[in-house]
Amino acid sequence: MSVLIKDCTILTQNERRQQLHGNIYVEDKEVVQISKKPIPIETDYKIDGRKKLVLPGLINTHTHIPMTLLRGYGDDMVLQKWLEEKIWPVESKLNNESVEIGTKLGLLEMIASGTTSFLDMYFFEEIIGKITEKIGTRGFLGFALIDSGTPEYSAEDLLPKCEQFVRRWKNKDLLQPVIAPHAIYTCGPETLQKSLEIANKHDIHLHIHCSETREEVYDVQNRYGLRPIGQLKKYGLLCKKMVLVHCGWITKNEILDIKKGGSKVSHNPVSNMKIATGGYAPIPELIEANVTVGLGTDGAASNNTLDMFDTMKFCALVHKQHRWDPIVLPAQTVVDFATIGGAKCLGVEKEIGSIEEGKKADIIMLDLKKPHLTPQHDLVSHLVYSARGSDVVTTIVSGKPLMLEGEFLTLNYDELLENAEKCAKELTS
Repeated sequence: MSVLIKDCTILTQNERRQQLHGNIYVEDKEVVQISKKPIPIETDYKIDGRKKLVLPGLINTHTHIPMTLLRGYGDDMVLQKWLEEKIWPVESKLNNESVEIGTKLGLLEMIASGTTSFLDMYFFEEIIGKITEKIGTRGFLGFALIDSGTPEYSAEDLLPKCEQFVRRWKNKDLLQPVIAPHAIYTCGPETLQKSLEIANKHDIHLHIHCSETREEVYDVQNRYGLRPIGQLKKYGLLCKKMVLVHCGWITKNEILDIKKGGSKVSHNPVSNMKIATGGYAPIPELIEANVTVGLGTDGAASNNTLDMFDTMKFCALVHKQHRWDPIVLPAQTVVDFATIGGAKCLGVEKEIGSIEEGKKADIIMLDLKKPHLTPQHDLVSHLVYSARGSDVVTTIVSGKPLMLEGEFLTLNYDELLENAEKCAKELTS
């Protein structure tokens, strides 16, 4: 399959963060040529790039994709009460069909708003993988481990099923399996050690909630005599393969431990504020320590969208407000988090995260002909402070258009929304 994007403005996100005006030729999954001059070649798709901004597909480094079905269900509640009275009872009713519908809805939303890669953590990940592969998005599939078991598997079956899952999915083109112990307070030392063992054996990533709330930190410390970061360090999980999610209650010394171990951090500012965890991930200090940072939306039940543009804006604003410093987190840094930073979190920065010749063609296009994007003094600033997911008109993953000028090519929009509405009502009835 080949694509030619003509006469467009390109935000490359390459090492020099170049902005170009020109043409992009894509063939067989890769960006073959970027040229300021016209490229005279016949392709399967020719896309008019006038008044369009082209940039790398956004990378969501933490979500629970089928939770789109719980969007707006039980909002404005205290976290523990919300989990016990709303979320966990519904999750116990999940099955293959509901997870399939929730996954399709999540993928539809991400494609529509310019996310081309996501790092998941949930149950029924086999179903999530099959749907993601069929629709054509790039997915990092986090098989969730919880010592008490999940709605899909009993506690004793989880680890064997996890390793089977890894073997089945490890050699896919667009998909990679990930080991996802849920959190330090839900996974004891044995589960943590086994997670690391499987990750090392198959050379894949790890993904865990970490220091999300103050209660979590104190509970883990009371149980094990160590804070969550200390517990991970003790058992060797503070390593290059690890993506730590949230980190709202970490100390400066723990930042140094994260740096030494080579772990990455997924920052989820919207869900953290909505759930009112009370902490602020120390992003400026993590940057100063050269820790890789990516952005995540979290699940749609606690965000309530999967719109990475929304997350970028909140990321920039919350740290400026918290530090009383308008320059503490500039727009370019935040765009980096959502693109090349996310790629580094997942160890695929040589393949995606920027638009460069030889890299995979994960590309999105925004319509700049909008009142809220006019005038265009600074396009990077616009991406963070003005743009919306709904400004995305074209989404391409690995050289294949999934949405073209607002038309979805691998999903039935109307049918899916109808099915999702029906399924959500059945689950929450």
